[in-house]
Amino acid sequence: MVELGLDRFHLADLPTPLEPLGRLADELGIADLWVKRDDQTGLAFGGNKTRKLEFLLSEALGETADTLITTGAVQSNHCRQTAAAAAKAGLECILVLRGDPPPQANGNVLLDQLLGAQIVWTHGQDPADVYENAYRTAKDSGRRVYRIPYGGSSPTGIVGYIEAMHELASQNADFDLIALASSSGGTQAGLVVGARAEGFKGRILGISVDRPAQELRSTVADLARQTAEHLGLPGAFEPNMIEVTDDYLGGGYAAVGDLERDAIHRFARSEGLLLDPVY
Repeated sequence: MVELGLDRFHLADLPTPLEPLGRLADELGIADLWVKRDDQTGLAFGGNKTRKLEFLLSEALGETADTLITTGAVQSNHCRQTAAAAAKAGLECILVLRGDPPPQANGNVLLDQLLGAQIVWTHGQDPADVYENAYRTAKDSGRRVYRIPYGGSSPTGIVGYIEAMHELASQNADFDLIALASSSGGTQAGLVVGARAEGFKGRILGISVDRPAQELRSTVADLARQTAEHLGLPGAFEPNMIEVTDDYLGGGYAAVGDLERDAIHRFARSEGLLLDPVY
Protein backbone atom coordinates (compact mmCIF):
# COMPACT_ATOMS: atom_id res chain seq x y z
CA MET A 1 0.00 0.00 0.00
CA VAL A 2 1.23 3.49 -0.86
CA GLU A 3 1.47 5.61 2.31
CA LEU A 4 -0.81 8.60 1.68
CA GLY A 5 0.12 10.53 4.83
CA LEU A 6 -3.05 12.67 4.83
CA ASP A 7 -4.76 14.01 7.94
CA ARG A 8 -8.26 12.87 8.79
CA PHE A 9 -10.92 14.00 11.26
CA HIS A 10 -12.14 10.93 13.11
CA LEU A 11 -15.79 10.20 12.29
CA ALA A 12 -16.07 6.54 11.28
CA ASP A 13 -16.08 3.30 13.22
CA LEU A 14 -13.45 1.37 11.28
CA PRO A 15 -12.78 -1.22 10.07
CA THR A 16 -16.33 -2.07 9.05
CA PRO A 17 -17.20 -5.77 9.14
CA LEU A 18 -16.87 -8.05 6.13
CA GLU A 19 -19.68 -10.60 6.34
CA PRO A 20 -20.61 -13.70 4.31
CA LEU A 21 -24.10 -13.83 2.80
CA GLY A 22 -24.45 -17.60 2.75
CA ARG A 23 -28.24 -17.92 2.60
CA LEU A 24 -28.62 -15.29 -0.12
CA ALA A 25 -25.75 -16.84 -2.10
CA ASP A 26 -27.51 -20.24 -2.00
CA GLU A 27 -30.78 -18.66 -3.07
CA LEU A 28 -29.12 -16.89 -6.03
CA GLY A 29 -26.86 -19.79 -7.00
CA ILE A 30 -23.64 -17.88 -6.29
CA ALA A 31 -20.66 -19.79 -4.93
CA ASP A 32 -19.36 -17.10 -2.57
CA LEU A 33 -21.04 -13.80 -1.68
CA TRP A 34 -19.93 -11.24 0.92
CA VAL A 35 -20.92 -7.72 1.99
CA LYS A 36 -18.69 -4.93 3.29
CA ARG A 37 -20.83 -3.28 5.97
CA ASP A 38 -20.17 0.38 5.27
CA ASP A 39 -23.69 1.03 6.48
CA GLN A 40 -22.04 0.63 9.90
CA THR A 41 -19.55 3.51 9.69
CA GLY A 42 -21.49 4.95 12.61
CA LEU A 43 -22.10 8.65 11.89
CA ALA A 44 -25.84 9.44 12.16
CA PHE A 45 -26.89 5.96 10.96
CA GLY A 46 -23.73 5.51 8.89
CA GLY A 47 -23.16 5.15 5.16
CA ASN A 48 -20.30 5.35 2.71
CA LYS A 49 -19.93 9.16 2.76
CA THR A 50 -18.54 9.08 6.31
CA ARG A 51 -15.22 7.78 4.97
CA LYS A 52 -14.97 10.69 2.55
CA LEU A 53 -16.00 13.23 5.17
CA GLU A 54 -13.08 12.29 7.44
CA PHE A 55 -10.69 13.78 4.89
CA LEU A 56 -12.99 16.60 3.75
CA LEU A 57 -13.53 17.77 7.35
CA SER A 58 -9.79 17.71 8.01
CA GLU A 59 -9.19 19.90 4.98
CA ALA A 60 -12.04 22.26 5.94
CA LEU A 61 -10.69 22.71 9.44
CA GLY A 62 -7.20 23.25 8.04
CA GLU A 63 -8.63 26.12 6.03
CA THR A 64 -10.29 27.51 9.21
CA ALA A 65 -13.78 27.06 7.74
CA ASP A 66 -16.74 27.65 10.03
CA THR A 67 -19.41 26.44 7.58
CA LEU A 68 -19.85 23.46 5.26
CA ILE A 69 -22.05 23.63 2.17
CA THR A 70 -23.09 20.74 -0.03
CA THR A 71 -25.96 19.59 -2.22
CA GLY A 72 -28.02 16.53 -3.02
CA ALA A 73 -31.46 15.03 -3.54
CA VAL A 74 -34.31 15.54 -1.08
CA GLN A 75 -33.50 12.39 0.91
CA SER A 76 -29.74 12.54 0.35
CA ASN A 77 -27.70 10.27 2.62
CA HIS A 78 -24.64 12.36 1.77
CA CYS A 79 -26.33 15.52 3.03
CA ARG A 80 -27.49 13.81 6.23
CA GLN A 81 -23.95 12.60 6.96
CA THR A 82 -22.47 16.02 6.11
CA ALA A 83 -24.85 17.68 8.57
CA ALA A 84 -23.82 15.18 11.24
CA ALA A 85 -20.11 15.68 10.51
CA ALA A 86 -20.54 19.45 10.78
CA ALA A 87 -22.29 19.09 14.14
CA LYS A 88 -19.53 16.82 15.45
CA ALA A 89 -16.84 19.31 14.34
CA GLY A 90 -18.69 22.36 15.68
CA LEU A 91 -19.34 23.83 12.22
CA GLU A 92 -22.44 25.29 10.61
CA CYS A 93 -23.95 23.42 7.66
CA ILE A 94 -25.92 24.55 4.60
CA LEU A 95 -27.66 21.90 2.50
CA VAL A 96 -29.02 22.73 -0.96
CA LEU A 97 -31.70 20.12 -1.65
CA ARG A 98 -33.30 19.61 -5.05
CA GLY A 99 -37.03 20.26 -5.29
CA ASP A 100 -39.57 21.44 -2.72
CA PRO A 101 -39.89 20.69 0.99
CA PRO A 102 -42.22 17.78 1.81
CA PRO A 103 -45.53 18.66 3.52
CA GLN A 104 -44.08 17.14 6.69
CA ALA A 105 -40.37 16.58 7.34
CA ASN A 106 -39.52 12.89 7.27
CA GLY A 107 -36.59 10.56 6.65
CA ASN A 108 -33.29 12.33 6.06
CA VAL A 109 -34.96 15.76 5.86
CA LEU A 110 -36.12 15.35 9.45
CA LEU A 111 -32.61 14.23 10.45
CA ASP A 112 -31.03 17.17 8.59
CA GLN A 113 -33.18 19.52 10.68
CA LEU A 114 -32.44 17.64 13.90
CA LEU A 115 -28.70 17.94 13.17
CA GLY A 116 -29.03 21.71 12.84
CA ALA A 117 -28.50 22.14 9.11
CA GLN A 118 -29.83 25.15 7.22
CA ILE A 119 -31.79 23.80 4.26
CA VAL A 120 -32.08 25.73 0.99
CA TRP A 121 -34.62 24.31 -1.48
CA THR A 122 -34.18 24.69 -5.23
CA HIS A 123 -37.94 24.93 -6.00
CA GLY A 124 -37.45 23.83 -9.61
CA GLN A 125 -34.53 26.18 -10.29
CA ASP A 126 -31.17 25.00 -11.58
CA PRO A 127 -29.55 23.28 -8.55
CA ALA A 128 -26.10 24.52 -9.58
CA ASP A 129 -27.32 28.14 -9.60
CA VAL A 130 -29.06 27.80 -6.24
CA TYR A 131 -25.95 26.18 -4.75
CA GLU A 132 -23.72 28.98 -6.06
CA ASN A 133 -26.09 31.66 -4.77
CA ALA A 134 -26.27 30.02 -1.33
CA TYR A 135 -22.48 29.82 -1.21
CA ARG A 136 -22.06 33.48 -2.19
CA THR A 137 -24.71 34.64 0.27
CA ALA A 138 -23.00 32.80 3.15
CA LYS A 139 -19.57 34.06 2.13
CA ASP A 140 -20.77 37.65 1.74
CA SER A 141 -22.20 37.49 5.28
CA GLY A 142 -18.68 36.86 6.60
CA ARG A 143 -18.78 33.10 7.00
CA ARG A 144 -15.75 31.00 6.06
CA VAL A 145 -17.38 28.44 3.80
CA TYR A 146 -15.92 25.11 2.68
CA ARG A 147 -17.56 23.62 -0.40
CA ILE A 148 -18.19 19.88 -0.52
CA PRO A 149 -19.21 18.63 -3.99
CA TYR A 150 -22.14 16.34 -4.69
CA GLY A 151 -21.43 12.98 -3.06
CA GLY A 152 -18.20 14.26 -1.53
CA SER A 153 -16.55 13.29 -4.81
CA SER A 154 -13.42 15.41 -4.90
CA PRO A 155 -9.84 14.10 -4.84
CA THR A 156 -9.75 14.84 -1.09
CA GLY A 157 -12.95 12.91 -0.37
CA ILE A 158 -12.05 10.06 -2.70
CA VAL A 159 -9.04 9.26 -0.53
CA GLY A 160 -11.54 7.72 1.89
CA TYR A 161 -12.16 4.87 -0.55
CA ILE A 162 -8.52 4.39 -1.42
CA GLU A 163 -8.13 3.76 2.31
CA ALA A 164 -11.20 1.49 2.22
CA MET A 165 -9.54 -0.65 -0.42
CA HIS A 166 -6.49 -0.95 1.83
CA GLU A 167 -8.79 -1.91 4.70
CA LEU A 168 -10.49 -4.56 2.56
CA ALA A 169 -7.11 -6.03 1.61
CA SER A 170 -6.13 -6.17 5.28
CA GLN A 171 -9.21 -8.32 5.91
CA ASN A 172 -7.70 -10.97 3.62
CA ALA A 173 -10.40 -10.43 1.02
CA ASP A 174 -9.72 -12.26 -2.23
CA PHE A 175 -12.64 -11.51 -4.51
CA ASP A 176 -13.17 -11.82 -8.25
CA LEU A 177 -15.69 -8.98 -8.31
CA ILE A 178 -16.54 -5.96 -6.18
CA ALA A 179 -19.97 -4.50 -7.06
CA LEU A 180 -21.27 -1.18 -5.76
CA ALA A 181 -23.88 1.47 -6.41
CA SER A 182 -22.31 4.33 -8.36
CA SER A 183 -23.67 7.83 -8.95
CA SER A 184 -21.35 10.79 -8.33
CA GLY A 185 -18.47 8.39 -9.09
CA GLY A 186 -16.25 9.12 -6.11
CA THR A 187 -16.57 5.82 -4.27
CA GLN A 188 -15.86 3.84 -7.42
CA ALA A 189 -12.94 6.10 -8.35
CA GLY A 190 -11.41 5.59 -4.91
CA LEU A 191 -11.74 1.82 -5.18
CA VAL A 192 -10.18 1.88 -8.67
CA VAL A 193 -7.18 3.93 -7.52
CA GLY A 194 -6.92 1.85 -4.36
CA ALA A 195 -7.07 -1.39 -6.34
CA ARG A 196 -4.09 -0.32 -8.39
CA ALA A 197 -2.15 0.66 -5.26
CA GLU A 198 -2.99 -2.69 -3.63
CA GLY A 199 -2.39 -4.81 -6.72
CA PHE A 200 -6.02 -6.04 -6.68
CA LYS A 201 -6.68 -8.02 -9.87
CA GLY A 202 -10.45 -8.47 -9.65
CA ARG A 203 -13.20 -6.47 -11.32
CA ILE A 204 -14.77 -3.35 -9.82
CA LEU A 205 -18.28 -2.99 -11.22
CA GLY A 206 -20.24 0.21 -10.72
CA ILE A 207 -24.02 -0.23 -10.88
CA SER A 208 -25.31 3.12 -12.11
CA VAL A 209 -28.29 4.43 -10.15
CA ASP A 210 -29.08 7.43 -12.35
CA ARG A 211 -26.77 7.97 -15.35
CA PRO A 212 -25.90 6.40 -18.72
CA ALA A 213 -22.99 4.01 -18.42
CA GLN A 214 -20.65 5.84 -20.78
CA GLU A 215 -21.17 9.16 -19.00
CA LEU A 216 -20.46 7.56 -15.62
CA ARG A 217 -17.36 5.76 -16.96
CA SER A 218 -15.94 9.11 -18.05
CA THR A 219 -16.73 10.69 -14.69
CA VAL A 220 -15.11 7.87 -12.71
CA ALA A 221 -12.02 7.85 -14.94
CA ASP A 222 -11.64 11.62 -14.63
CA LEU A 223 -12.01 11.52 -10.84
CA ALA A 224 -9.53 8.64 -10.59
CA ARG A 225 -7.01 10.56 -12.71
CA GLN A 226 -7.44 13.76 -10.67
CA THR A 227 -7.06 11.86 -7.40
CA ALA A 228 -3.95 9.98 -8.53
CA GLU A 229 -2.38 13.26 -9.67
CA HIS A 230 -3.36 14.93 -6.38
CA LEU A 231 -1.56 12.17 -4.46
CA GLY A 232 1.39 11.84 -6.82
CA LEU A 233 0.48 8.27 -7.76
CA PRO A 234 1.58 6.89 -11.15
CA GLY A 235 -0.50 5.60 -14.03
CA ALA A 236 -3.32 6.69 -16.31
CA PHE A 237 -7.06 6.10 -15.99
CA GLU A 238 -9.24 6.03 -19.11
CA PRO A 239 -13.00 5.42 -19.49
CA ASN A 240 -12.40 2.07 -21.20
CA MET A 241 -10.66 0.91 -18.02
CA ILE A 242 -13.75 1.57 -15.87
CA GLU A 243 -16.52 -1.03 -15.62
CA VAL A 244 -20.07 0.31 -15.31
CA THR A 245 -23.50 -1.04 -16.15
CA ASP A 246 -26.73 0.92 -16.49
CA ASP A 247 -28.90 -2.19 -16.95
CA TYR A 248 -30.59 -1.77 -13.57
CA LEU A 249 -31.91 1.80 -13.68
CA GLY A 250 -35.52 0.62 -13.58
CA GLY A 251 -37.85 3.59 -13.24
CA GLY A 252 -34.97 5.91 -12.40
CA TYR A 253 -33.41 7.41 -9.31
CA ALA A 254 -35.40 6.71 -6.12
CA ALA A 255 -38.21 5.04 -8.11
CA VAL A 256 -39.19 1.86 -6.26
CA GLY A 257 -40.59 -0.78 -8.61
CA ASP A 258 -41.17 -4.53 -8.41
CA LEU A 259 -37.48 -5.43 -8.86
CA GLU A 260 -36.42 -3.02 -6.11
CA ARG A 261 -39.08 -4.41 -3.76
CA ASP A 262 -37.94 -7.95 -4.52
CA ALA A 263 -34.31 -7.07 -3.71
CA ILE A 264 -35.33 -5.39 -0.44
CA HIS A 265 -37.41 -8.42 0.56
CA ARG A 266 -34.71 -10.94 -0.40
CA PHE A 267 -31.99 -9.24 1.65
CA ALA A 268 -34.28 -8.70 4.63
CA ARG A 269 -35.69 -12.24 4.74
CA SER A 270 -32.53 -14.16 3.90
CA GLU A 271 -29.89 -12.13 5.77
CA GLY A 272 -31.66 -9.62 8.04
CA LEU A 273 -30.16 -6.73 6.05
CA LEU A 274 -32.20 -3.62 5.36
CA LEU A 275 -31.56 -1.95 2.01
CA ASP A 276 -31.99 1.73 1.16
CA PRO A 277 -34.95 1.96 -1.27
CA VAL A 278 -33.25 4.77 -3.24
CA TYR A 279 -30.45 2.50 -4.43
